[in-house]
Amino acid sequence: MTERSLGRQFRWLWTAYTVSTFGTWLGFGAFPLIAIRVLHVGPIEVSLLSAAGLAVGAVVAVPLGPWVEFRRKRPVMVTMDLIRFAVLMSVPAAFAFGRLTFTQLVVVSIAAAACDITFKAASGAYLKTLVPRAELLVANGRFEATTWTATVVGPPLGNAAIGLFGPVVTVAVDAVSYLLSALGIRATGGREPRPDRTGGIRLKPGDLLDGWRYILAHPALRPLFFNTVLVNGLIMATSPLLAVLMLGRLGFAPWQYGLAFGAPCVGGLIGSRLAQPLVTRFGQREILLTAGALRACWPLGLALVGPGIAGLVLVIALQFGLVACMGVFNPVFATYRLDQTPANRVARTLSAWSVTSNATIAALTALWGLLTTVTSLRIAMAIAGLLMLTTPLLLPRRGRTPSTGPAHW
Repeated sequence: MTERSLGRQFRWLWTAYTVSTFGTWLGFGAFPLIAIRVLHVGPIEVSLLSAAGLAVGAVVAVPLGPWVEFRRKRPVMVTMDLIRFAVLMSVPAAFAFGRLTFTQLVVVSIAAAACDITFKAASGAYLKTLVPRAELLVANGRFEATTWTATVVGPPLGNAAIGLFGPVVTVAVDAVSYLLSALGIRATGGREPRPDRTGGIRLKPGDLLDGWRYILAHPALRPLFFNTVLVNGLIMATSPLLAVLMLGRLGFAPWQYGLAFGAPCVGGLIGSRLAQPLVTRFGQREILLTAGALRACWPLGLALVGPGIAGLVLVIALQFGLVACMGVFNPVFATYRLDQTPANRVARTLSAWSVTSNATIAALTALWGLLTTVTSLRIAMAIAGLLMLTTPLLLPRRGRTPSTGPAHW
């Protein structure tokens, strides 16, 4: 595919995104590892660490969506990056002085999760003003390709760095990546007008629900909202179960487990590169619904994974299919959502979406952990896979999905 320039400002934004994304994936899994190896906590505390960061961070982020909507987005993004730099850097600093505690890890997880939701809300709104509407899919495709590339490269390098330099090194690298991201966003330059607000500048209690009101009133975004939240929640809820199955019950080596999740991410990179040509040929609506439906076909097979090379190949094949479909779906979906959301509602809409997604992931992760204790690993994974097969029913109907612009029904 021939790359085309989206302008100097987008290049800086993309550079900032690339740096922070690689930093995030280099530090992937660092907090549970630190909790286990440095603080010597048990599985309950590790689960709490993950769930609290998502759930409480989502609650903290609820008032930030409306607050972001009526402020310049670039300063908000820089501020969120700087906060993440400060809170993450506190971890290696406390470790160096022997003062690191489990409570600090929980607080840092919550702060980072809240900043992440707020940053995504601001960046989506900023991207819509920065890139022409016709180029939004190109921009989102590049972000998606960057994400999957970092997913392939980051965790192996992060694990190697931890082995060489200790358990907190990747947290420090992740922190510095946010500082560099803030500098990149600052370098985009240009004048960003202050958003207008009618009815005064003070945040009202009713403003907290505006994002959800818009989503639930929109006939195309509403089903997409329920579909994406449920799909992401089921995928993330069964990820720990698959880890226990492969590393525990089936006896796979850690490098085999890493390969089973790293290699399929190439499918995400391929899918993200194919998204624009597929939309050009078949149309945004068709690709959105087709890729969205195909995502649901793969997870059920994970409940059938057995030991040995055959089992490893099956996991890689199923994950590759899932990730490739997601690589196509995600940038098309992100572009469609921006198309269907007025500029003065983007931050609230994206914030509400992320808050719900994070809270759902936390809830389903806890629920599937309980389900596993009541049934078994394979039965719990099979139930999740069967529920995944029903998620295409939540997609908008083919004849009722506007292809561009605000919905008119």
